[in-house]
Amino acid sequence: MRIGIEAQRIFRKNKHGMDYVVLQEIKELQRIDKENHYYVFVSPGEDVCLESSQNVHIVELKCPSYPLWEQWVLPRAIKKYGVELLHCTSNTAPVFCNIPLVLTLHDIIFLEPRDKQNRSLYQNMGWLYRRLVVPRILKKCRRIITVSNFEMENIIQKLNIPRERMAMIYNGYNEWFKPLQLPNIQADESSLCGYFFFLGNTDPKKNTERTLVAYARYLEQSTIKRPLLMADFDRSYLDDIIRRNNIEHIRKHIHMPGYIDNSQLPLVYNRAFAFLYTSLRESFGIPLLEAMACGLPVITSNTSSMPEIAGKDAILVNPESIDEITKMMLLLETDSTFYNRQRALGLERVKLFSWKQTAEQLLQLYREIL
Repeated sequence: MRIGIEAQRIFRKNKHGMDYVVLQEIKELQRIDKENHYYVFVSPGEDVCLESSQNVHIVELKCPSYPLWEQWVLPRAIKKYGVELLHCTSNTAPVFCNIPLVLTLHDIIFLEPRDKQNRSLYQNMGWLYRRLVVPRILKKCRRIITVSNFEMENIIQKLNIPRERMAMIYNGYNEWFKPLQLPNIQADESSLCGYFFFLGNTDPKKNTERTLVAYARYLEQSTIKRPLLMADFDRSYLDDIIRRNNIEHIRKHIHMPGYIDNSQLPLVYNRAFAFLYTSLRESFGIPLLEAMACGLPVITSNTSSMPEIAGKDAILVNPESIDEITKMMLLLETDSTFYNRQRALGLERVKLFSWKQTAEQLLQLYREIL
């Protein structure tokens, strides 16, 4: 088979969720499948994180615009290389495609009402592009892959997609996420450790404001007053939240190191005390797996896919309840038995997920179609 995989943004330096998903899928397919030929279409970038092999061919396509790259340049490359099946991996695909099409639709948040407080031009343009493109391509897809049972049922119900055209394939996590031996960490006063770790951004669905208010209340009640580490976060957005909620006292406890490369995250997780993943909505949540695989207790939400991924015995809170988030932060700090039980539950839970399993299911799907 000659299989095309759209992976436009995997060579960019600051990768995000969908970039890591397709990158790991390709690496695992490259490892397990020596029979079929793969043509991986990417935009040029400074982080060349994938190399061609005997049957995996990296094809760089230059174009300054994401929509033009996908709608104009990609279809011509497909024809040039004789691709028999195209897998588009990041929610959208060419509107005009005359070969079998597989689409990974991570979520359908773009169909939900847009929060007017979101001022990110990048996020708003992406939302608009998906609203224009996705309805036009769904009928052309041989299979629509999504990443959790929650999201699959959501797509079937809201888009009226026949169940037989859907496929649910879980994401995995990288093997370097594991408990690390850090014997000197407590002695090194220059190393931040024992903190709460929060991954959020300016998207309102990440629930950043409530989480920060919950942290403020934690500081008021805790005798330890652990720091809060916030990765890849906009400082002006933080300032707005602090000013609006009159929680200036949290500022000196917050550390903002900027973007953290995926290869550095295991150390960040291992140095943390607990992980806060209190989103209002997620289609999967790879950071949940990464944190649990490092032996880190997780406070996450009881909504959307998060109970499905973290498990029914995880710390599941109502993300709209600031008091619930605060209560669980304090409980982890004051009850060592509870803390250690959550740590053990997470280490066991992640055994259900792997990139190898993800790639094997993808390969089986490609074979069924062709």
